[in-house]
Amino acid sequence: MMRALVFPGQGAQTIGMGKALAEAYPEAKAVFDEVDDALGEKLSALVWEGDAETLTLTQNAQPALMATSLAAMRALEAEGLGLEQASYVAGHSLGEYSALAAAGALTIADTARLLRTRGLAMQQAVPVGVGAMAALLGLDFETVKEVADEAAEDGEVVQAANDNDPGQVVVSGHKAAVERACEIAKAKGAKRAVLLPVSAPFHCALMEPAAKVMAEALDDVDILTPSVPLVANVRAAAVTDPAVIRSLLVEQVTGSVRWRESVGFMAENGVTEIFEVGAGKALSGMIRRIERSIACSAVGSPDDIAKLKG
Repeated sequence: MMRALVFPGQGAQTIGMGKALAEAYPEAKAVFDEVDDALGEKLSALVWEGDAETLTLTQNAQPALMATSLAAMRALEAEGLGLEQASYVAGHSLGEYSALAAAGALTIADTARLLRTRGLAMQQAVPVGVGAMAALLGLDFETVKEVADEAAEDGEVVQAANDNDPGQVVVSGHKAAVERACEIAKAKGAKRAVLLPVSAPFHCALMEPAAKVMAEALDDVDILTPSVPLVANVRAAAVTDPAVIRSLLVEQVTGSVRWRESVGFMAENGVTEIFEVGAGKALSGMIRRIERSIACSAVGSPDDIAKLKG
């Protein structure tokens, strides 16, 4: 049985995530301590005891989700269920950074600082209220690209941002253009078109200022060859070259998250089991809709790990 480890993105955050892992595993607690030290603040206190609105701020949610994923990863390793049994790692958007940290390509401290920078840069790239994102349900990726092309009027941007699964594609861009895309999608047979509660239009051309910030930030950190290949968001294929990974992390800020194709790539290359490492179960649901032959397990608590141990 070939296994892959995947790591969730923004939206999976909840108050209290990772706390039970930190209490049960010293190795997991050490991850939160390292992230706190790297950021010079008690992010762990916000994650475990803070308010959801503050945690949801992009600059907090991104490093917090990474910390939770890496805490779960350390707990898995403590139980002999780590990378030595994995063929690939992958992550959804910010989860790609978690995947790289899990595979030893980035240190946890560097990853925390990069995600704080990334979150702030993405938030500051577009004034609040100017951009939007919407999930279009029931249309495939190619149809949604046509919808986006039709909706992009008067120089406004709208792009197919996340190809999540066969029936869910997210569009991102100027608010008015995204709203037009929702109406066009309904006319083309979409089951639903839902504006998402996000603070910025991620993974579209409006994020270009953030991409420039990340290019500079990534130039200042060491990226090593990951211990297992990364299935990259924007390429939906395996990469190991640190220079290529650095370039793709910059491209990822404005590029589409090709999650459906990434899962397909893993399935075609023999993956039959996936652990979703960190908060929530959103990726497991997507994976089941993409490739029913893959067995999925969400790993975010000591109970989840106990079930894996059997």
